[in-house]
Amino acid sequence: MREWWLHVALICVPLVAVYLHIPPPQLSPSLSKWHGTGDHFLFRGRKIFYKESRGTLGSSDVVLLLHGFPTSSYDWYKVWEPLKLHFQRVVALDFLGFGFSDKPRPHRYSIFEQATVVEALVAHLGLSHQRINVLSHDYGDTVALELLFRSDQNRSGHVIFNSLCLSNGGIFPETHHPRLLQTLLKDSSILAAILTRLTNYRIFQRGLGEVFGPYTQPSDGEFWDMWTGLRYNDGNLVLDSILQYINQRYQYRDRWVNALASTNVPLHMIYGPLDPVNPHPQFIRRYLQLVQRSRVTILDEHISHYPQLEDPTGFLNAYLTFIHSF
Repeated sequence: MREWWLHVALICVPLVAVYLHIPPPQLSPSLSKWHGTGDHFLFRGRKIFYKESRGTLGSSDVVLLLHGFPTSSYDWYKVWEPLKLHFQRVVALDFLGFGFSDKPRPHRYSIFEQATVVEALVAHLGLSHQRINVLSHDYGDTVALELLFRSDQNRSGHVIFNSLCLSNGGIFPETHHPRLLQTLLKDSSILAAILTRLTNYRIFQRGLGEVFGPYTQPSDGEFWDMWTGLRYNDGNLVLDSILQYINQRYQYRDRWVNALASTNVPLHMIYGPLDPVNPHPQFIRRYLQLVQRSRVTILDEHISHYPQLEDPTGFLNAYLTFIHSF
């Protein structure tokens, strides 16, 4: 029996070693173009990727896009060109640990640091005194709420909000249902170290596909682009550290929810109701109860957790209707 296990070990160990050294996938032409038309700035010695486009002449409006977990600024590619028709500057970034930005490890990732990254980008672009329309999704919603808290507290270097539009973010811990893999990664350091190294494209595709609607699944190419962005700079190895944001949502719930409930900034929520992470009707009922000044758009019943990718036209129409309402 001992010899049998020895043979298995001799076979498995080199196979695992080979797997762990598989290089990240090559960028597709579309993802390469996104990367090539972006830029980087330095934040505390780390490179942060951002993309900026100039849009409508004569407009002074700026929209800043904050992406979700575990993807990147590329989440906005379907609405990027239309937004340029309505805003003078369209800006997005990859948060630290995401997409084409640096992914340091070990590192204590936090929502607070990501908010400071955004403030640094705004300053880098010369927008510190400009009123900004913030459009966020998922993880980006929580970063936006920390920025909103700082703005309403008039903190030094804060973003000046013109408006805030959220979408399908788990801003209420009591209605948030993280996926099993997320829970395992955030709560088990030993298991997380194994899972982050063994997660492959098929596991990623299946897990992410569960938060898209059955009729709005990404194409194989779109899934591959998301996976490529995750694997860039070994991003799979920092997932467990980034996922501490779920615990931070519990710890700082009152800070962020109270900021949302009490602000005078124009607010909107665009919501895909088939979302298993923030399920309907519990999530939207809680939102309407606590954030009474906000407008809400509930998209078609088959739209799930990534509304800007699943229904870009409906998402954009809802957002522009909001923007033109104040």
